[in-house]
Amino acid sequence: MHMCKLFTNFVPQIVKTMKIQFLGATREVTGSKHLITTDSGHTILLDCGMYQGKGMETDADNRDLGFDPATLDCVVLSHAHIDHSGLIPYIVKLGFKGDIYCTPATRDLCALMLADTAFIQEQDVRTYNKKIDKQNPHKEKGKKYFVEPLYNQHDVDRAMKHFVTYSYDRRFRLFDDVLLTFTNSGHMLGGAICSLEIYEEEAGKKVWKRLTYTGDIGRLHSHILPSPQLFPQCDYLICESTYGDRLHDDPMVTEEQLLGIVDDTCVYRKGQLLIPSFSVGRTQEIVYVLNQLYNDGRLPHIPVYVDSPMSTNATQIFRMYPDELSDEVQDTMRFDTDPFGFNTLRYITDIRESKALNHKDEPCIIISASGMLEAGRIKHHVANHISDPRCTVLIVGYCAPTTLGARIQEPGLQWISIFGLDRKIKAQITKLEGFSGHGDYKEMLDYLTRSLLPEQVKKVFVVHGEEEAATTYKGHLEDAGFKQVEVPQKGQSVEL
Repeated sequence: MHMCKLFTNFVPQIVKTMKIQFLGATREVTGSKHLITTDSGHTILLDCGMYQGKGMETDADNRDLGFDPATLDCVVLSHAHIDHSGLIPYIVKLGFKGDIYCTPATRDLCALMLADTAFIQEQDVRTYNKKIDKQNPHKEKGKKYFVEPLYNQHDVDRAMKHFVTYSYDRRFRLFDDVLLTFTNSGHMLGGAICSLEIYEEEAGKKVWKRLTYTGDIGRLHSHILPSPQLFPQCDYLICESTYGDRLHDDPMVTEEQLLGIVDDTCVYRKGQLLIPSFSVGRTQEIVYVLNQLYNDGRLPHIPVYVDSPMSTNATQIFRMYPDELSDEVQDTMRFDTDPFGFNTLRYITDIRESKALNHKDEPCIIISASGMLEAGRIKHHVANHISDPRCTVLIVGYCAPTTLGARIQEPGLQWISIFGLDRKIKAQITKLEGFSGHGDYKEMLDYLTRSLLPEQVKKVFVVHGEEEAATTYKGHLEDAGFKQVEVPQKGQSVEL
C-alpha cells in the first residue's frame, strides 16, 4: 500500500514482431491501458486509465501498472474520462518523459479533470489514514501504515506539459515508422477513434499494419455531440463493449421520460429530483435537454441546480468548441446563444451554497457529480433525501457493479448504507439509459460495419466491458462477419 514502483508484469525482451499487452479494462470497464511494442522497439500506450468504483480497494491495481513508465515512448489518449486518462500524472511522477497525443478538447478537459482527481485522492487518502490510525493505536515502531495519494496537483501540472494536440482527420507521425489519425468518436467532447499505421516486417517484407483503437464509441444520435465519424479500414481492431449486451431507448423517448419524471416528482409529489451525473458530457446533455424543454415552455417553473464546480468549468469548455457540437446544438445557438443555460438554472460552485440545498424543502432539480454516487456533493444530497418519499433519485448512466449507484438500484432493497449509516429507502429510484454516452450493441455494430469491411479485419480484441457484456458482444461481432474475435485477459500479450 506504500508509494513504490510495482511493475510485476513487465519483462524486458527482444521484440521481433509487434505485440499488444492488455493491462486494463479487460472484462471490466475501468483502467483502460493497452501497451503496443513495435518490431523496431517503440512502446506506445493506448490510454492510461485509472481503476475506479471501489474506493481504496483499487489502490494496489492503480499502483501496479504492469510496465516501467521510464521506458515508455509515448501515450495515445482517446479521450479525457478518468478511466482512460486518470493515471497520466502518476506515470509522469514515476519517470515518463514522452509525449501524450490527443485532440485539443481532450487536453483542455484533462487539465480540469486530472486536477479534480488529484484533489479527490488527497481527500480520500486523508480519510483512509485517519481510519487506519484509529485502528492501530499501538503502532509498531518504524512500520508505516499510511497511504500516500498516487499524485498531487504538482504532478498534474508537470503532466500537462507533455500533451501534444492534433485536430481530427489529420494524419501525423509519431515516429518514422508509425502514423496516427484521430477520428471523432462521438462519445464525449474531444473523444477520438485512434488509427495507427505501423511499418514493419511481415513474411519477409515491410508492410504497413493498420491497428485501430476505438476508445469509447458514442451514440448514433446524441443531443449535443455529432454521430461517430467513419474511420479508415484496419487490419486489427481493439473495441469497447460497455453495452455489448444491451439496447438503449430512443433519445426522443428519453426526453419525454425525463419530462414525465420531473412532473411526477416536482409538480405532483412536490419533491426534489436528484440526478447523479458525470460532470463532463452527461451533465451538459441533461442541461441541454432541460434547456430545450424550457425554450418550448414545457419545463415546470422550478429551480434547477447544477451543483458541481467541475460541471460548471466543463460546461465552459463545451462553450469553447461550438464547431465540435452536434448540428442540433448549432441550430439552437442561432436563436439561443447559450444552449447550456436558462433563467431557472443556476450553477453552484460555493460549498456553502451546496450545503444550503440540503435544507431546501421546495421542489427542484439537483444535478451533481459523481455519476456512480461514489463521491462528491450528490452523495450528500442522496443521503439527506433517500428517506423522503416525495423525492426521486434518477440514474442516467452506467454504474460499475460495486458502486453505490449500482447497489441503490437493486430490486426490493429497503436499506442502504451511506457514509457509514443505514438509511431507509423511501425515495423512488429510477433509471434512464438513453442519456448514456456509450453506443449500445446495435449502434456500435452499425458504426463498425459502416467504417470497415469485416472480412478484411484479421483480428478483433473486445475490451472495456464487464465479462458478460464483452462475451455477448463477441458473438454479435462474429454474426456481423468479423473473424478471430477475442476477449483478452488482464496482462495477456498477443503477437500481431
